[in-house]
Amino acid sequence: MTDNTTTQRRGPPPGAKSDHTQEIDEQELPTLLDPTTCTSKGLCPVTHLRGQDGDPFESHSLYYEIHGSGPERVVLIMGLNGSFLSWMRQVEHLSRTGKHQVLVFDNRGAGNSGTPRGPYTTSAMALDVIALLDYLGWTETRGVHMVGISLGGMIAQEVASRIPERLASLMLAVTTPGGPIWSNFPPWVGAVTLARLLFITDRDKKVPIAIGMLFSKEWLDAPAEGDDRGRTNRQVQEADLSWRMTAIRVQQPIGALSQMWAGLTHHVSAARLEKIARNVAKVVIATGDDDHLVAPSNSHYLAKHMPGSELVVWDKTGHAVQLQRMKEFSALIERCVDEGRSKAGPPVPQ
Repeated sequence: MTDNTTTQRRGPPPGAKSDHTQEIDEQELPTLLDPTTCTSKGLCPVTHLRGQDGDPFESHSLYYEIHGSGPERVVLIMGLNGSFLSWMRQVEHLSRTGKHQVLVFDNRGAGNSGTPRGPYTTSAMALDVIALLDYLGWTETRGVHMVGISLGGMIAQEVASRIPERLASLMLAVTTPGGPIWSNFPPWVGAVTLARLLFITDRDKKVPIAIGMLFSKEWLDAPAEGDDRGRTNRQVQEADLSWRMTAIRVQQPIGALSQMWAGLTHHVSAARLEKIARNVAKVVIATGDDDHLVAPSNSHYLAKHMPGSELVVWDKTGHAVQLQRMKEFSALIERCVDEGRSKAGPPVPQ
């Protein structure tokens, strides 16, 4: 346990089939975020909960942490091949407001979660999220605020399509509704960079390439705000990414490729988007204007087909908006939560 206030749930229940994640003692997975804000962490046996024990394509658990103890429940869903650590700044901010409790987790195939055989789909990954919410008892009507970034935004669309009545607000960042596979590839620069990264195992070589893909060059070359060592944003982000890659378990190739396949095959129709917008009290769509992985035009499409949604576009901003626009992004989550709760009314137990 990280401290005497932290609850660890040890899965799976008796009789459940273990995968490689569940065989690890949770003492070997201490929180890498602030232990003083961590109120719960553990492994959610999603396949056991769904009665899929023994299915090699669904044999996995999800590692999760909850930070903060406020009344508003916020779920943060990370993007392609990322771990929950990429939400670090948002967790630090929201968990200390006294208003929020924040759920972060690793998607299947990444971080400390299990890696079932691929390929994956965003709809199956959404069912993972719903199983996790059920496991934690986050089942109230209008009880959850959901934020998804990149692939996490695609997963969030699928969650919202299935359980819209449980969401008070939805924030979709640098993401896409998808379509035919050929239309789901990233812009050329991003596609080439992703392909290069698949074949690079040396962390010192991989980090600068990934950083160049995730952020705008102008911002990377600028001095980092508040950095007492006088570093540029590039130097700060490279150091942070290197630490995250060292701190978390090495991703298996099948996990990386399977998550990419989920992104390439994702599609939520205009009719489904409209239905989500009608049933979720507050919807915010956010993007940068210099995104090499998900073209900003996708966010404009989402806004067009989600009536009543709010579109936020940040200038000279790349794909990693939660890091480049850290303060603005966290503030936007807070406002989305506040307005969603105001419009949705109080949560209702099911």
